[in-house]
Amino acid sequence: MNEAASTTPSDYDSSTDVPPRVPIEEYAIIGDTETAALVSRGGSIDWLCLPRFDSASCFTALLGTADHGRWLLGPVGAATSTRSYRGNTSILETVHETATGKVKVTELMPLGMDRADIVRIVEGLEGEVEMLHELVVRFDYGRIRPWMAHHPGHARDKEVLTAIAGPDMLVLRGSRIPVAEDGHHRDRFTVKAGQSYDFTLNWFSSWKSIPEPLDLDDRIERTAATSQEWAATCTYDGPYRDAVIRSLLVLRLLTDSRRGGIVAAPTTSLPEDFGGVRNWDYRFCWLRDASLTLEAMLRAGFDGTTKLWRDWLVRALAGDPEDMQIMYAIDGGRELPERELDHLPGYAGSVPVRVGNGAVDQKQTDVLGEVMNALQDARDRGYTESGRGWAVQRALVSQLADHWEQPDNGLWEIRGPLRHFTHSRVMVWVAFDRAVAAVERQRLKGPVKKWRELRDKVRDEVLSKGFNPEINSFVQHYDTDSVDASLLLIPIMGFLPGDDPRVLGTIERIEQELMSDGLLLRYRTEGGVDGLPGAEHPFLACSFWLVSAYALAGRLDDAHALMRKLVGLCNDVGLLSEEYDPQNERMVGNFPQAFSHLTMVNAAIALQEAEERAAAARDPQDVPG
Repeated sequence: MNEAASTTPSDYDSSTDVPPRVPIEEYAIIGDTETAALVSRGGSIDWLCLPRFDSASCFTALLGTADHGRWLLGPVGAATSTRSYRGNTSILETVHETATGKVKVTELMPLGMDRADIVRIVEGLEGEVEMLHELVVRFDYGRIRPWMAHHPGHARDKEVLTAIAGPDMLVLRGSRIPVAEDGHHRDRFTVKAGQSYDFTLNWFSSWKSIPEPLDLDDRIERTAATSQEWAATCTYDGPYRDAVIRSLLVLRLLTDSRRGGIVAAPTTSLPEDFGGVRNWDYRFCWLRDASLTLEAMLRAGFDGTTKLWRDWLVRALAGDPEDMQIMYAIDGGRELPERELDHLPGYAGSVPVRVGNGAVDQKQTDVLGEVMNALQDARDRGYTESGRGWAVQRALVSQLADHWEQPDNGLWEIRGPLRHFTHSRVMVWVAFDRAVAAVERQRLKGPVKKWRELRDKVRDEVLSKGFNPEINSFVQHYDTDSVDASLLLIPIMGFLPGDDPRVLGTIERIEQELMSDGLLLRYRTEGGVDGLPGAEHPFLACSFWLVSAYALAGRLDDAHALMRKLVGLCNDVGLLSEEYDPQNERMVGNFPQAFSHLTMVNAAIALQEAEERAAAARDPQDVPG
């Protein structure tokens, strides 16, 4: 992606009938590990849910218009804007250069606080720049216009602006407070070289007193130090390290540090098909995505997340194993009813805008395999399993033993007929295999003889029904000759070696059927296999899986070529969405996407490990030891 772009006032038209024109890749994320905001290159916070990821948004211009809520702090008129994160942190720094001068805007959500704040600081660097400051608060996904009032605030405040509606209240502090104008609050001011203007926005429950103002220098310094110290614990030192570190920082932002849940993305309804209906809410904790995130962080040396997420898992799954869901709310809640927000026009006219997710009721047999794989990885790395944690896992494996032969909706949440998906069956094998490993390696209690027998039975079924010898490839499900990209997990999960002829044939078949402009589709949508109209673009996680599969197959040149291409798709601050449109060179889907970033981390590690194996084969003396 380009590191600089011109912005014009038309990008931020306040008219209620003009949807936002900001491409997805033009956003950056700031967050406090309980919620996150999307900030456009031009300085508009167009998406923010408070106080947590799955709360209703108070800035919703991303899915509507400026009148659905945003907080704009950017230059008036055309500017060339460059941005980056400060070192290995999520503190965003944007430099705007206009015909008259240059300013820097620093933005962050402070970490380690029992409150939700956004900090924005404007500093004059050269000449002078006229800035536009506009605050439009609309609670409940842009639907509720709050009562706005000026308030004396605390002793250190000159004046504050408050917005209140029902249980929610925001307070804006700053060097200058905008005034009401046509239903919005606006201000224009000129920043000269050497001048600095500070602004903060704080959410709190409306029945409480206005919180004290922040000590900004202290909070920025602590936030920077916390992030840098966290990133410094990364043990990965292989190729693409900068991209890996940024991906890990994104995964950290998407991990709720209070409750332990890991969201798939901080957004809802960014479309998989512009103008289409494939718009989903990803602000929840999928057991699969969270397990894979945990595994990626463990492989990169971060074990602090293990207990937090394991404890979340035990709470979420507590009860009858029959009641296990594929996803939960960030606090482990089970109710995620899907509904449509008819008052929003959607990103790029993509409707319906959805909140909640109907897939919560689906049957996805693969999920327990991902959970067991991540937790066994943690145990193998020295993590001590708790008695209650293992009891929950054992109960879930026992429940799987009774129902594993049933068809399901599969990894991709197919909203069509239930099928015997090959990937689901492979992950059933993984669940039993990791349960056996826990008994054999960690001496945990369990019916290991039964689990071994089931593991072998599942493997035999997959090899006989999930593999088609006529095309030398595994297939998407037992009733088709088509493939999908999830079959690449067969070698990644250790079901077969990466150089097994059946794996090599499957990779070749996937390249033939699913490669689009050098990237992989999840599966072919023609014929309505997933029960939905329209199509979608290449799914980035699938291409990262292909990197890992190439590495395991010994195709290192191909793996590096694809990895370089994928890393090159990151935007200027290292972020990836769910999908990518190679024809129009733009990002598609919810953003930033945990699945894309965690598979990047795993692909880089797979490459490093493959290079070490290749070096050992050439000369054992070359392997670091």
